[in-house]
Amino acid sequence: MVKITVVKTKAYADQKPGTSGLRKRVTVFQQNQHYAENFIQSTISVVEPAVRQESTLVVGGDGRFFMKDAIQLIVQIAAANGIGRLVIGQNGIMSTPAVSCVIRKIKAVGGIILTASHNPGGPSGDFGIKYNIASGGPAPEGVTNKIYDISKSITEYHICPDLKVDLSKIGKQTFEVDTFKPFTVEIVDCVEAYAEMLRGIFDFPALKELLSGPNHIKVNLDAMHGVVGPYVKKIVCEELGSPANSAVNCVPSEDFGGHHPDPNLTYAADLVKTMKGGEYDFGAAFDGDGDRNMVLGKHGFFVNPSDSVAAIAANITCIPYFQKTGVKGLARSMPTSGALDNVAKALKMALYETPTGWKFFGNLMDAGKLSLCGEESFGTGSDHIREKDGLWAVLAWLSILASRKQSVEDIMKDHWKKFGRNFFTRYDYEEVNSDAASKMMKDLEAAMSDKSFVGKKFSSGDKTYEVEIADNFMYTDPVDGSVSKNQGLRIIFSDGSRIIFRLSGTGSAGATIRLYIDSYEKDPQKINQEAQVMLAPLVDIALKISQLQENTGRTAPTVIT
Repeated sequence: MVKITVVKTKAYADQKPGTSGLRKRVTVFQQNQHYAENFIQSTISVVEPAVRQESTLVVGGDGRFFMKDAIQLIVQIAAANGIGRLVIGQNGIMSTPAVSCVIRKIKAVGGIILTASHNPGGPSGDFGIKYNIASGGPAPEGVTNKIYDISKSITEYHICPDLKVDLSKIGKQTFEVDTFKPFTVEIVDCVEAYAEMLRGIFDFPALKELLSGPNHIKVNLDAMHGVVGPYVKKIVCEELGSPANSAVNCVPSEDFGGHHPDPNLTYAADLVKTMKGGEYDFGAAFDGDGDRNMVLGKHGFFVNPSDSVAAIAANITCIPYFQKTGVKGLARSMPTSGALDNVAKALKMALYETPTGWKFFGNLMDAGKLSLCGEESFGTGSDHIREKDGLWAVLAWLSILASRKQSVEDIMKDHWKKFGRNFFTRYDYEEVNSDAASKMMKDLEAAMSDKSFVGKKFSSGDKTYEVEIADNFMYTDPVDGSVSKNQGLRIIFSDGSRIIFRLSGTGSAGATIRLYIDSYEKDPQKINQEAQVMLAPLVDIALKISQLQENTGRTAPTVIT
């Protein structure tokens, strides 16, 4: 019989989950007494006591430092709170898309994901705890607010300190817990349920022919020492026949091999260099927890994520899943370029512009309004689950290559000829002084609110832009009527070009200022020009309007994507 212990604790004021759960430095979770326990107890407390005995929670993470410790705490606290069953990935490993898939498949009450996504790992890196609801999607604000309220007033938590689970052993482990029904922990193969789902979405024989047939293409897939490694190995290499050496960095590491597991041109520099060599036809990189992706063509041809979702939308009938379900609608986050809008307009599909955060897409999907969506932050997905899905996006691209028998570059150049091109870039200024960042945003919003701002003309080089709309983006959810305010400052010009500023909450220290530049070009003579050259005038105008350098002291962004 496993005993339950009630531990007295004091509340912490800083446990407010963001769009992707609670993210802090590992040291915050390790060194503050009861910090992790408090938040886990607060999270499990949102499951109504009356249903806990019959409920299943799915648990998995990206393999980062402190994950296994946190999973043992989740097991001990879940048992002590009467949760009937946990389903956990072998060795704790389960990608964020796979957790969403398993929650939906077994009709779990929800899931806990141990990840800080694309943030660095290791003892001095970041850690995160995120709660997903029964739909498989990230907890909406109503649930995260409830978790936060409990965390602010918590005085005790319930735990079974003697309960230990072997995470390496596939199968069921059952424990007799004081006052409750037997508590079951089931350790599962982290890949199988997800792989089974993908077999029902894509034409695996066509993909196998593409990757291992007589005229197969050569691919290079970089798991960046994150959670996608085992999935790529099993699905792309073993099942679809791509050679074993086409997948690299596939063993999940607690510190992601000392690298930043963010699939962009800066942090996936090794892949970019390999692809530029010309040996491979297709390349991709994934983030720590497997929900983000970057796609490259031969010679390092970069597909920006805004274009990626637009190209998948334009070629959506290459994917059997959509042939069966039809396309209910398309959506993008507000900062993402208007490339998807152009496809939606041409194909007469409904288009939704939402705030940043996958939960907004999830609402639309649950209501049957949305099939395909994407964010400029390297996230693409569909209504097969309720998270963005890196490997799904890569298989979507490979399906297009198999169907069209063209290179990535030729597919994108044909796309721009047909729909025009949205030149797009994002500048990230990371760990900026929070007060300086807030002041800059307040000053900019005040300037934009002046009646004379709309109609104003701004020039740089030989380009002049006239302001048509200036606002702080607000979203009214068409499903539940909820209103999300202060989602980012938008300056929209008369030609459709846009400058957007947002403060991001996904970092663990200071503030991150994100500057987005979106410039539409339909002149066939200009669509193949160098992106940074085409974007330079708008970047210059954005920095002048915001006085970013003067406000923050930053002369250059940390990352450009």
